[in-house]
Amino acid sequence: MSNITINIDGRQVQTTEGEFILNAARANDIFIPAICYLTRCSPTLACRICLVEADGKQVYACNAKAKEGMNITTSTENIVAERRAIMEVYDVNHPLQCGVCDQSGECELQNYTLEMGVDSQSYAIKDVARESKDWGHIHYDPGLCIVCERCVTVCKDMIGDNSLKTVARGGDAIDAEFKESMPKDAYAMWNKLNKSIIGLTSGEEMLDCTSCGECAAVCPVGALVDTHFMYESNAWELRQIPATCGHCSAGCQISYDVKHTDIENSDDKIYRVMNEWNYVSLCGAGRYGFDYQNEVKAKDETAFAYALEAFKKADTIEFTSTITNEEAFIFQSLKEKFGYKLVNSEAKAFQTFLNNYSEISGKSLYGSDLHEAHGADFIVSMGTALKSDNPNARYAFNNSISMNKGAGLYFHPLKDPVIEGISKNVVSINHAPLQEEAVLYLLLDLFAEKSKLPASVAEYIASFHSEKTITVEETVKEKVVEIVKVTKVNEETGEEEEVEEEKSTMVSKKISKEVQVDENRLLEIVGAPANFTESLEKLLAKKENFSLIVGPDLYTHPNAKNLARLVALVEKYSAFKLVMIPSLSNTLGVSLICELDDAKGSYTIGYNTKGDFTLSALGNGDLDMPAMNQQEGTLTSIDKRVNPTNAALPYKGYVLNDIAKALGLASKFTVDYTQKLPTCKGFKAQLFDNLPNRYENDGTEVRGYVLDSMDVKTFSDEDVAPLSEAKLEGSIIYLANPVRQFSEFTNKATNLKEEAGVYMSASFLESSDFNEGDMVKVKTGSGEVTAKIISDNKIEGEIATLPTFDSNLNSQSLFSGYRFTLATIQGV
Repeated sequence: MSNITINIDGRQVQTTEGEFILNAARANDIFIPAICYLTRCSPTLACRICLVEADGKQVYACNAKAKEGMNITTSTENIVAERRAIMEVYDVNHPLQCGVCDQSGECELQNYTLEMGVDSQSYAIKDVARESKDWGHIHYDPGLCIVCERCVTVCKDMIGDNSLKTVARGGDAIDAEFKESMPKDAYAMWNKLNKSIIGLTSGEEMLDCTSCGECAAVCPVGALVDTHFMYESNAWELRQIPATCGHCSAGCQISYDVKHTDIENSDDKIYRVMNEWNYVSLCGAGRYGFDYQNEVKAKDETAFAYALEAFKKADTIEFTSTITNEEAFIFQSLKEKFGYKLVNSEAKAFQTFLNNYSEISGKSLYGSDLHEAHGADFIVSMGTALKSDNPNARYAFNNSISMNKGAGLYFHPLKDPVIEGISKNVVSINHAPLQEEAVLYLLLDLFAEKSKLPASVAEYIASFHSEKTITVEETVKEKVVEIVKVTKVNEETGEEEEVEEEKSTMVSKKISKEVQVDENRLLEIVGAPANFTESLEKLLAKKENFSLIVGPDLYTHPNAKNLARLVALVEKYSAFKLVMIPSLSNTLGVSLICELDDAKGSYTIGYNTKGDFTLSALGNGDLDMPAMNQQEGTLTSIDKRVNPTNAALPYKGYVLNDIAKALGLASKFTVDYTQKLPTCKGFKAQLFDNLPNRYENDGTEVRGYVLDSMDVKTFSDEDVAPLSEAKLEGSIIYLANPVRQFSEFTNKATNLKEEAGVYMSASFLESSDFNEGDMVKVKTGSGEVTAKIISDNKIEGEIATLPTFDSNLNSQSLFSGYRFTLATIQGV
């Protein structure tokens, strides 16, 4: 798209050809009222209040596209009349309960009613009964609903759940007289509004979705409210604490909304989490998993003394990646000072994978991010349970297809009805576990420039192709000529006589013929459907922007090194822009900062994991530590962005830096290390207090900073190993969490109560002798656990899943690294 100049209210502004007028105005801080439109979603034209005049013609700014030299006026006498009438219509029969409405003080209906100067009412109609509905984590009051359809749009275009729709309201028709007497657009809007309310696409009584809460976040009035927030606080009482979500590697920008607990308790409490929903969408964990703080009344000096003795005795520090970059830097500094081994198995796997990738790519970091994935029109995901490993990656996958007329391929052994339900333009291929190499070879085969690939790789891929002779039936048209007798009048005698004539007809005929076809054995290995080649050809039509998302299944795969090199080849020799999903919230930061070791020594300090002496933000260790919502620091996201986070709640105990100072490190505050993060790994020497955390009106992300991708020495040898055709067959379990759960911190949150157990699809249960709620023993070559069976309608097929969010289940003891393993499941 080329840059163009348009004129808005006499002001020359730059925008992109084809951009909606409303977005162009917002990007240049020009106000055009709009209620129904969401920046990253498709226009609905529900509110019509964004009327403007473009080159003398009245249009809707949310739907009209900018053209070079266009002259736009945002307000005329007619537009002002339309907007006022629209707001009057929105106020018809709207309950006068602002004093107790959860949206009061941040209600767009209130704001625009005042903005448009509505001080009287010209319209009326008999109302219908609209009873409030409890949809589980969301409460819907249709009496407050203005049917702007934001909730429907964000659920479809951004999240991909498609759980909401408009349904019939059942009210009286608008008096025909209004059609003549009121402004045209106001009447059209009212006519639609009067016929509709919001309902569930499932037809059920409860909302069945991935429970992200985005519908309530975007609601401009009090119609959709998070159930936990109802009647809890007035909006104007809450203080906003800008932060970064610490649950997964998406690193979403959030705001903790806090105030005192109650009149008897002045301690701060988090009441809700908000987001800049025009620019970033949250998952259910980010929105509802906020109260996982570690409440400590005072510093435990005795425990602190024991901690110092333990550090003097220890030779190993083992930790998870749910820590800040600054804490990771403290660990690395202690390693350099005292020689500790640093053990973090999932970060080590990712670190090794990145290093192996860099040997071919020549860069320290993968080349793309989720912003570019959102903008793709052909997207591929492999090696990740997308909806639970990183929900924002799933949103990017959905958004690229729904908003860009895109298409996608989803490669994963576990069948996912959520991904398959995004669009008919998604082809889901459920290959066998361990066949990820075959998937990457297939991507090279289908998309790489063969002439540029290393010769040995190109030859190896060619070896999977063979010509095969097949017999096909073909329908052909054939001309058949026959002699028929017809009666004609003789021109000379005038008498009728019989003559013979040729009559030609075209008949269809089936013939068999032998043809040579290319047989690609890679398609067979990955389990592609029979018509895959033809389907792919149609999906690729007019596609220009390609994105590849790879995930944690690859990092612990037995052939992870080969997979890393194959991923680099796909990025280097095809049009795909590559995104890697770091396994946990700060896996990327930890893998860049820390020199990680493979094995523990004889005495271990555990940080948020069990050790001989345990430091824990979960309240279950030998010395308490602050949780992420009680800390200042930075986190490194999937987008390679170093984002700041702030403490929403106070913490009265010791922090890791207290131990570091006692052991001889010099920084007074933990965030003093922000400017010391290693620049040789792409970090920048910036003070924590100078790091921004916001979005501009045009959607530009102004948060922290983006890591520098460093040049890495490559090797002339770009060869990769032949794929191993080994695969897991039989009873298989997969190490993955359900949606809304990531760790013991999300498990601790009040609003995210999930039961840990063996998750099975309905079809799995039907084909087995088990029932939901049965206790079973799951046994692998590495160990066994006893757990309850839980039915999960967000998965399909014959692979069961075990979560990691509850350490009491000890599910990781069943696996030897790779996330899939064979298992026996027996009743107890």
